[in-house]
Amino acid sequence: MEIPLNEFELHISETILYRGLTYYRNGFVVEPEELNPGEYEFTVRGRDDYTVNISLSNGVINDYACDCPYDMGPVCKHVAAALFYMQEDELELNKPEKTSQGKKQQSTKDQVDELLKIIPHEELKQFIHQKTGDDRAFLNTFLGFFAHHNTNDSKRSYEKQVKAILRAASDRSGFIDWAASGYVAQEIDNMFDIAQKQVERNNPQTAVFISTAILEQLADALQYADDSDGSIAGCIDAAIEMLHQVAKEEPDDKIRGQLLDYCLSTFDQGVFSGWEWHLGILEVASVLVRTENELEWVFARIDQTELSDYESMLAQGLKYNMLLKIKGEGEANKYLEQYMGNPIFRRKALEKSINKKDYDNANKIAHAGITHDMEAKPGLAKEWYDWLLRIALAQRETKKIIEYARYLLIDNFRNDQDYYQILKDHVKPESWNGFIETVITDISAKRRWIDTSLVANLYIKEKWWDRLLEMVKQNPDLSTVEIYEKHLAKNYAGELVQMYEAGILKYLENNVGRKHYQKASRYLRRMIKLGGRIQADRLINKIRADYPRRPALLEELSRI
Repeated sequence: MEIPLNEFELHISETILYRGLTYYRNGFVVEPEELNPGEYEFTVRGRDDYTVNISLSNGVINDYACDCPYDMGPVCKHVAAALFYMQEDELELNKPEKTSQGKKQQSTKDQVDELLKIIPHEELKQFIHQKTGDDRAFLNTFLGFFAHHNTNDSKRSYEKQVKAILRAASDRSGFIDWAASGYVAQEIDNMFDIAQKQVERNNPQTAVFISTAILEQLADALQYADDSDGSIAGCIDAAIEMLHQVAKEEPDDKIRGQLLDYCLSTFDQGVFSGWEWHLGILEVASVLVRTENELEWVFARIDQTELSDYESMLAQGLKYNMLLKIKGEGEANKYLEQYMGNPIFRRKALEKSINKKDYDNANKIAHAGITHDMEAKPGLAKEWYDWLLRIALAQRETKKIIEYARYLLIDNFRNDQDYYQILKDHVKPESWNGFIETVITDISAKRRWIDTSLVANLYIKEKWWDRLLEMVKQNPDLSTVEIYEKHLAKNYAGELVQMYEAGILKYLENNVGRKHYQKASRYLRRMIKLGGRIQADRLINKIRADYPRRPALLEELSRI
């Protein structure tokens, strides 16, 4: 849940706020460490020390977490204490005295660095021997991290690791349930960390061993696992991506040959038959090819595979890239022209023509795309209109710019470009008001659910606040009022308070349960923030009178 930092107290229960403020005032919050821009880590003291992480962007809390066991609500007292610390100046809080508890501790990294400087070598070796003997997970991490020094490093050793993880996750019948699938993914992630470090150390062989071991073992595991959340499948995706990364790094001939043979043999054996990875393994092979013979090997396997329409487009893209690399631009372009119905190729052809400033050909390609796709794939046809707009902009053809931008704005395309601003820049100022009015009229005539927000956004851009208010009044549900509140609050706070009041009453007529009561209470707080304290108090009294037998509702109201 995203929370504006300057109003965090509106989103946290009164009890938790009080406890968090108490912790803050007692000096239990240690000065935070900024791990990355906008990412803060606090230690909050108490009976135990807990770590609080808060992520902040543009004044909005994007994420927060605490490692305490509290599970009675979304925010614990430790997070609340950290938020009070972050807002102590804005809330004009008296800063707590810095006690021995509240002093900033030396970071864990600094502690480790200091110890490594003073621990004798033999003592460190003794610790590692003991730890690797007692903790198998630490042993695997240790062997993987230093694999480039290990002459016995092999795929077999990593297969054993994956099998051990799968055994630990399986029940007596050998089945891996939904929760255990998450455990598998977590443990496999540790192996990927090792593989990535080996790639960075220019030791791709270990990364290949790890990734291929994961691929084969997890492909089998899918047959006896509940992977409904995609945890195990995500690991297979990551393994394919790791091999792809190794291939793109242009490994030496030995590793390149081994990996290419692996991709082709895995495909031939049907290890991933029926899955998207069946084509994915050929994509890795396509990056590795260097000769015409190798190109033909991959082409033959693509051609013998039964593919969906989407997979066929991807496969054509693989062929094009291989032709470009092995046979040159001429052969690749011939192939591209042969399959111009593939949107991947149409985009490539458009980019090439525009880069060469061959606008006539670019226009021809885009118009052909519209004709080809308008009936069966109208969304794709709109993309070709967007390309026509790009071409018109490059040629500075004002009439066409206005024509295409207007069409795309009204149709509410996915906004690859700012169509409103393009129109504003090209329509004559003296004609603008009349022009935008006709645009609004045409949008409204479509009567689609999305058009209301599109017209509202035009009102916002034009700063037509009175018309925006009238639109909100026509559909004054709570979420709509909240969406446009920030634009209307300055001039129409009273009207917003009235709409919130009516919306809350209607909402409580149709919804029962604590979550709904919390939502209604949040809107009551918004009324108060808009200056409607009197109206909010009056409404609270009415709600109490109307619903005396809803104790949870009465409890939530008491926290306002």
